[in-house]
Amino acid sequence: MPNSDQLPEKKTTMSPPVMVALLVGILLLAVAAFVGILLLNRFEEMETKVTELTQQVEETIEKSDQALLQSEEAEASAVKAARARVRAESEAELAQDEAERARQQMEVAEVDADNAREEARIAQEEAERIKQEWEAEVNRLEDALSHIVETRKTALGLVLNLSEEYLKFDFDKADLRPANRELLSRIAGILLTSKDYSIAVYGHTDDVGTEEYNQKLSERRAAVVRDYLVESGLDPAIVSLEGFGKTQPLVPEKTEEARAKNRRVEIGIINTRINYNLSK
Repeated sequence: MPNSDQLPEKKTTMSPPVMVALLVGILLLAVAAFVGILLLNRFEEMETKVTELTQQVEETIEKSDQALLQSEEAEASAVKAARARVRAESEAELAQDEAERARQQMEVAEVDADNAREEARIAQEEAERIKQEWEAEVNRLEDALSHIVETRKTALGLVLNLSEEYLKFDFDKADLRPANRELLSRIAGILLTSKDYSIAVYGHTDDVGTEEYNQKLSERRAAVVRDYLVESGLDPAIVSLEGFGKTQPLVPEKTEEARAKNRRVEIGIINTRINYNLSK
């Protein structure tokens, strides 16, 4: 007897349209899933591509920045080089101008040197001519004066030695005797025939007495000789005097004969046209 608690099984069946719809739905889901997979794969490929493109763009931008930096550096270098070239050209032009000025100065210096050498040659020839003329004049004066007074040549000209043999003063006196005046007049007459000379009158004494006494005595005696030569016609501008006292004896002895030689007046005759370079 059948269990009243159990219900009889009820078989259900799908109608063909439902089944077709279900199959279509399943097919659509499958197609959608396939399309979704394809789209997902495509999206991933596109994402990868975008990533690659982005990286390429970044690399391109980086390269572009580097190229721009290099371009800027190259431009800066070019500007620097251009400035350096301009400066170098300017300096070269200045150097060329300076070299040209130096060359012109050298040419002027060479001309000046040639002129100086020519002037020196002419001056030397003139000096030699004057020297020869003076030597001839010294010889003439020596020949004329040596007949009346002791005369000797020096590098500067002539020295007339008026010792007591020619020019005698009284003791402690500086007055000229008549014979002294006559001698000095003859000397002045001979000197008046010459020119271009100066005269220095030097007074000397012997060793008797103090230095101060003899110094003043030598100056007084030189002065009277100088004054008489001027009175005889010599130009006072060319006649000077100096006293040496007993500091320059001719004979370094203490005899009366030696003292007589040391008591003297000397007249130096010096040419004024010759440069004797006495400072050297």
